Amino acid sequence: MKTYMPNPTQVERKWYVVDAEGQTLGRMCSEIAKVLRGKNKPIFTPHEDCGDYVIVVNAEKIKVSGKKLEQKIYYHHSDYVGGMKETTLKDMLIKHPERVVEFGVKGMLPKGPLGRQMYKKLFVYAGPDHKHEAQKPEELKF
Repeated sequence: MKTYMPNPTQVERKWYVVDAEGQTLGRMCSEIAKVLRGKNKPIFTPHEDCGDYVIVVNAEKIKVSGKKLEQKIYYHHSDYVGGMKETTLKDMLIKHPERVVEFGVKGMLPKGPLGRQMYKKLFVYAGPDHKHEAQKPEELKF
């Protein structure tokens, strides 16, 4: 008996939409990472991209616990000497709320070419509207 290994052509990809309103950031990101990786499917293979597409709406209405709004810091470097910049979670939610979810999910995906390929299937929007109605996404509940 041979072990079944799915090819990228054999994987059926679905589209899911997640409403982030009122959801906890880390718990939601881990569930999204599972779907992007394909761990929710019986044909999951660690070295293949078996995951589905995920659309996240209302990223600006996400919640966090504790003092993370003031204490969680995102770092960015411009590659120049002294070019380190810091942004708190509170400022990031005001300026770029979609990046908060993107960074959270990206850190939970594999590193390397496979993880970058999985990350491209994530679409995050700050408000309730998205431009993927033609794909007929299903609602994903956690």
